[in-house]
Amino acid sequence: MKHSILLLSVFSVCSVGHLCAATKSATKSPPQPKTTADLAESIAPSLVKITQLGREGTDGIGSGFIVSTDGLIATNLHVIGEARRLQIEMHDGKTYAVTSIHASDAQRDLALLKIDSKDLKPLTLGDSSKVRQGENVVAMGAPEGLGFSIVQGVLSATREIDGNDMLQVAIPIEKGNSGGPLLDMQGKVLGILTLKHIKTDNLGFAMPVNALKELVEKPNPVPMSRWLTIGVLNPKLWKLHLGSQWTQHAGVIHADLPGDGFGGRALCLSSQSVPEGTFEIATTVKLDDESGAAGLAFCSDGGDKHYGFYPSGGKLRLTRFDGPDVYSWTILADVPSEAYKAGEWNTLRVRVEPEKITCFVNGKQVIETDDTGLRGGVAGLCKFRTTVADFRSFRIGTDLTEKPLNAELASKFRSEIEANLAQASTRDQTLDKLLADPAAARRVISEQRKKLEDEATKLRELERELHRRAMTKDILAELGKPEPEINLLRCTLLLSRHDNPEIDVNSYLNAFKAMIADLKDDPEIKKGTLPAVKRLNRYLFEENGFHGSRGDYSNRSNSYMNEVLDDREGLPITLSVLYVELASKLGIQGVFGVPLPGKFMVGYRDGPEGELQLVDVFENGKLLTVEQAALDLTDSGQFPEGSLDPTTKQTILLRMLRNLLGSSFDETRSIRESMPYLDLVLAIDPTAAAERLTRAQMRQRLGEKAGAREDVNWLIENFPEDGPPELMQQLDRWMQSLREE
Repeated sequence: MKHSILLLSVFSVCSVGHLCAATKSATKSPPQPKTTADLAESIAPSLVKITQLGREGTDGIGSGFIVSTDGLIATNLHVIGEARRLQIEMHDGKTYAVTSIHASDAQRDLALLKIDSKDLKPLTLGDSSKVRQGENVVAMGAPEGLGFSIVQGVLSATREIDGNDMLQVAIPIEKGNSGGPLLDMQGKVLGILTLKHIKTDNLGFAMPVNALKELVEKPNPVPMSRWLTIGVLNPKLWKLHLGSQWTQHAGVIHADLPGDGFGGRALCLSSQSVPEGTFEIATTVKLDDESGAAGLAFCSDGGDKHYGFYPSGGKLRLTRFDGPDVYSWTILADVPSEAYKAGEWNTLRVRVEPEKITCFVNGKQVIETDDTGLRGGVAGLCKFRTTVADFRSFRIGTDLTEKPLNAELASKFRSEIEANLAQASTRDQTLDKLLADPAAARRVISEQRKKLEDEATKLRELERELHRRAMTKDILAELGKPEPEINLLRCTLLLSRHDNPEIDVNSYLNAFKAMIADLKDDPEIKKGTLPAVKRLNRYLFEENGFHGSRGDYSNRSNSYMNEVLDDREGLPITLSVLYVELASKLGIQGVFGVPLPGKFMVGYRDGPEGELQLVDVFENGKLLTVEQAALDLTDSGQFPEGSLDPTTKQTILLRMLRNLLGSSFDETRSIRESMPYLDLVLAIDPTAAAERLTRAQMRQRLGEKAGAREDVNWLIENFPEDGPPELMQQLDRWMQSLREE
């Protein structure tokens, strides 16, 4: 969550039995308000403190509360993080290990934890849809990790924050209150404290408790053994030395916490072999604090001996580490460089030759040394002190230099780009002319600067459009293959990258390969289609917690395959793509996508002559007959002809695109945001008449009349004879409006 707000978080849950009990008691007599002291006494046994446990002890502390007698604990998702061991401390000091993450919701920052305990005292969940402005409320938690405490305030308002309806409260919220309950004066949970305003101590927000009830009703349990692998580096690819906390997300390796070595040193060494003789290594790194240090490690013996090349204090440093402490370290160079961009992504590259070492930052040489103290060994990443660093695109090879463009091609491209910009004279020539009237010249410079800023905006738009067209080209190339050879998962990731150039498609494909590796030798996968389908269901929905989105169905995140893989949450179609592609790569026969009206599902046949059965991936892999699905999804109890046929991969991608297109037609978003989706739909399917007409109308509104006429002319020449009459009527009206202009 963004803006001037710090993420803290709160969250609550309860079983259906508790909800029913609360309803019955409410009908017997009007609830009587309690004093704050009474609430503190009665509610304290239901509060818990949640501790993230790391190698050195506590990594973080938050709050939570009991929502079922058999051990369900509600809190925020950010309180528990990823790949952390968790400890629950009760009000009486008893502690429990978390056995599973019973449910989670990344969009709403909620989580349900499970512990092995019985006869606990849960809080009663209220109804956040009935809260009243000005209502007295109390919040409970463990601020700053201290003992359980209570504070009273007022419900100020309800507001939308980052797409979520939130309760605004006038209550002091401190770090550690995350996950604690917001209660009314009868002791019912109204919400979970989740945001603190960065400027005002007495202004915060809570996630309404009704959002929590959805997690109770539709859990997506993940065993703790599996949860601890989320985001963890693959041990087959990386070896960690000297501690710290190394995780991976979206292709970016994240290093946090000081290492165990002197000066907080920690290493993350690659299993890739280093070429003999001359070799190069490279990575792109970003530091949260320039006073820290993080970068490349090479010629490592797997222990305390290695070289390190890294930014430190805004300079570039090359050090030889011959042992565990500073007395065995030799700083070979420590130099400033204009090529290094503080606070940004910077590419580090090292070339190691038998007689010298050369270091580069962003393509510029900054250090050269003839030190030969260490050679051979392995290479990887290093960090020091309390630095939080992100790494991406780690590489090992014999020559990693960025290859120059073909001179003729580069000249052509520069001419095309410079055609968008005004020509400028040299600096000295310009200054000589401007000194004739400096005051007037400054006004001119100001005007020119604004013009250049406009030109920079145009260049950014040109760069963005170039990227989108490159992604379109890649998608069309993939779809141009024979149907069995199309990598649909790659297509969906390219669709995600179409919107976000930072996405590392290969890292997600590698994560998918790891899923295949988990199952390829599983005996149930080889027993036939039905046993394999049941095994896939357990793997995806029970062991790994994939689930249908409980929040805003139109949220674009649900259509981005990278976010589905990261958050394990998605739409029927994105979850179906993952399911079908996994089945295909595992050689499971007879599994395919079924484009049912209103809901995409997975179909399968157990044998060539087997009856069609359905898997509702949005409902945790629920198995359905066609008749059951028809009763759920249609008024007639029957599906239209053809809707049960296997669909093509191109059709699936177009359906995902249209979901994104639908989400872009939001009143809060501009017309321009929907244009890239229309362009991509028409690139994939030029015969899409509805999108063609929509694009013509949008081009007209944007003043792109030539493009609008181009689309209209195409429609006039190619409109299908059996096309929808209402679409033809729209086209007639549109043509008439063009004639009138």
